[in-house]
Amino acid sequence: MENKKTRDEILSAYMNHLLEKGLRPASVYAFARDLEMEEAGFYKHFGSFEALEKAVFKAFFDQSMQLLAQNKEYHDFDAKNKVIAFYYTFFEVLKANRSYVLLALNDKKDKLKVLASLSELKKAFSEYIAGLEIETPKLPHDKIEKVKERSLRESAWAQLLFTLRFWIEDTSADFEKTDVFIEKSVNTAFALLDATTLNSVFDLGKFLYHEKIMSN
Repeated sequence: MENKKTRDEILSAYMNHLLEKGLRPASVYAFARDLEMEEAGFYKHFGSFEALEKAVFKAFFDQSMQLLAQNKEYHDFDAKNKVIAFYYTFFEVLKANRSYVLLALNDKKDKLKVLASLSELKKAFSEYIAGLEIETPKLPHDKIEKVKERSLRESAWAQLLFTLRFWIEDTSADFEKTDVFIEKSVNTAFALLDATTLNSVFDLGKFLYHEKIMSN
């Protein structure tokens, strides 16, 4: 049975299987058989279903970056507006795949499994943030400066996770509240880096208070 499948075809078939069946295939052999391909063909691209699941979210990131690369205006943006543009683009990609994302990330019993499936996304996003060379107040010691840079990447990742959770729970039309949250949270993050104002913090706090406390 010689039916070669591309990496993207395997990813798409796996996502469709999860959406239709609600669970992983019984085995790589069974999955490959359904695709009319040799089991070895799967292993040319992925070592396991876990590796494939990590690749799905990395593929969402790659698709977002490809879309941004096609936007001529994006290349002239400053770091803050590049991050905002990334968020809007990334969540548009997620919206097109929302059913899969909800199925993959709403495992309340195994948070470590959920985080593991996002590990490739985290690596790519952290490299993206580092590449923006975001300006921050200079610190006097090299070792402290390295800690600061690592902390910046980790805090940016934490913010993306928090935004992802907000989006998952968002029931507004066309996820308009997530769009508002993205702008306010990114503005707040950059305001804190610059340490010049707390107005954005107050604005974000009011928004979260209204959405998460007053609505309950």
